[in-house]
Amino acid sequence: MLPQYCVSLASVQKAQATIDGLVHRTPVLTNSTLDRRAERRVFLKCELFQKTGSFKIRGALNAVSGLAERGQEGLQARAAVTHSSGNHGQALALAARMKGIPSYVVVPRTAPACKKAAMLEYGAHLLECEPTDESRAETASRAVIETQGILVHPNQDPLVIAGQGTIGLEILEQVPDVQAVVVPVGGGGLISGIAVAVKTQHPHVKIYAAEPENADDCYQSKRNGRLTPNASPPVTLADAVKTSIGTNTWPIIRDLVDDVFTVSEEEIQRATRLIWERAKLVIEPTAGLGVAAVLSRRFRDLPVSLRNVCVVLCGGNVDLDSLGWLRAPSDAS
Repeated sequence: MLPQYCVSLASVQKAQATIDGLVHRTPVLTNSTLDRRAERRVFLKCELFQKTGSFKIRGALNAVSGLAERGQEGLQARAAVTHSSGNHGQALALAARMKGIPSYVVVPRTAPACKKAAMLEYGAHLLECEPTDESRAETASRAVIETQGILVHPNQDPLVIAGQGTIGLEILEQVPDVQAVVVPVGGGGLISGIAVAVKTQHPHVKIYAAEPENADDCYQSKRNGRLTPNASPPVTLADAVKTSIGTNTWPIIRDLVDDVFTVSEEEIQRATRLIWERAKLVIEPTAGLGVAAVLSRRFRDLPVSLRNVCVVLCGGNVDLDSLGWLRAPSDAS
């Protein structure tokens, strides 16, 4: 029996019922080139085909749907407030619009222009801040007071985590023989929800985190046995995982994530380009993290009995203007 966390299998199953019919059940695809290079059977859970272009709508919609319940606790759901580098902001804006309330998104000034534009198109009011966890949190706190809104944290809100966990339920149905799930990690909401959903039912399935070497707080936390945030704002192509894991996601990651694989910026580039060219899937570099992990030497050195691996392709919101590195030589072809 699992310890008590901020989410449970029951809360993930409840989230699945809440968002059923409102989000896509995304497909799982395979690619022979990737299988050959990874030396395993690799299944790609394609959240790039999800509404708003990433998995984030799952958690955002579950959380916004629960605002009325929070209102009964003395909070008035006059607005939904969050902070996001892009994907969660887009998702919250759409979820709030679907539920008929305004949304306010605190966004780092360095966030990709395409993601800011998408948030505006979904109806969000943008509030820019400095690209640090502290600035994001402080600006969001002020916005909650000024708008009389409710904060929907992008990765520590239990309803958000439960919503992301619905991916785990789908993977178990779509890949019944799955032996490992590889998930990009930033704040940890995605991997925490998936870990609870999967490990509760199938404890033998491995859960692996993938993150950039330049933003390796999850790796450092697991190694140190305590929450170890990034010391400074990371610089990485995987812009959606620059935030550190938090107090709600850390206990789940500490207990249920089997290992963390860190990859270089070059590995992220190669993996992203490989999926574009061979799988014909336009993923964002953050989604390339899991692919880079399974292609790494350390992963390929895992026991050969670990055959069926599912990689979560978390999103496809690519900032095309920032991809000058595509002109660099690559061995992906």
